Amino acid sequence: MSAVSGAGEAERDKVNSQAVAGAPCWVTLLSRELPASQAFYGNVLGWSYRAAGLGDDFCVALSDGMAVAGIGALASSLQVAVSWTPYFAVADVDEAAARIRERGATVAVGPLAFHTGRAALAMDPDGAAFGIWEGAVRSDWTVGRGSAPAWLELRTRDTVDAARFYGQVLGWAPETEGGFTLVHEEDHAVLRQEEQVVARIRKGAVQAAPDPRSRPRWHVYFRVGEVSRSVEAAVKDGGAVVSSDAQEATLRDPDGALFTVTSR
Repeated sequence: MSAVSGAGEAERDKVNSQAVAGAPCWVTLLSRELPASQAFYGNVLGWSYRAAGLGDDFCVALSDGMAVAGIGALASSLQVAVSWTPYFAVADVDEAAARIRERGATVAVGPLAFHTGRAALAMDPDGAAFGIWEGAVRSDWTVGRGSAPAWLELRTRDTVDAARFYGQVLGWAPETEGGFTLVHEEDHAVLRQEEQVVARIRKGAVQAAPDPRSRPRWHVYFRVGEVSRSVEAAVKDGGAVVSSDAQEATLRDPDGALFTVTSR
């Protein structure tokens, strides 16, 4: 369920989460069946896999040999929806969990101890799932660079409320020297690490929407060389196309997890 499926699977190239507090540090797919998920994303995104050192239900997805994401077949045992979930580094997972609860949100699972740190799975006040991680994180994994996702996006009910919540929980500030800067731009907010955009917060989601695509949630964008090839592979392997154009397509895997491929 946590960043341990990538952030804790090896000891090399690691830093402590305290040094990068507030940073997106990993993304994990909570799936129902690991082999089926591996086959689907291998065909759609060209991923290969290696063991995460956490048992048969975990693996690390690789692109050209570099770690991209973790997959854990835990959705059924945790009784949560199949989904892509971002994890954010925190200096102290207990303090972060307390801040989450104090601000009207929910800590759904944990904090749990793993061999290189501790994690918790939470839901923000509008119901969007995210994780927090205290411990070893990959120093070579940064959203927007290398093998990591292109960017993350929170689709939420109210941009200002969401920005305030995550800013208070994760330490994002309107202006900082280095670190993370959260800037409001017209109808959305942008989180930057120095000059690199790592996340966006957009309004318009509806908590009571019958379609889960319209509810508040975190969304992960993966870079691909050719969007049309990924779309074709997703449909062939039992997925579905939610929306698409020449440079971007939002897809649903066979278990219902949403993600976007982009060539931007």
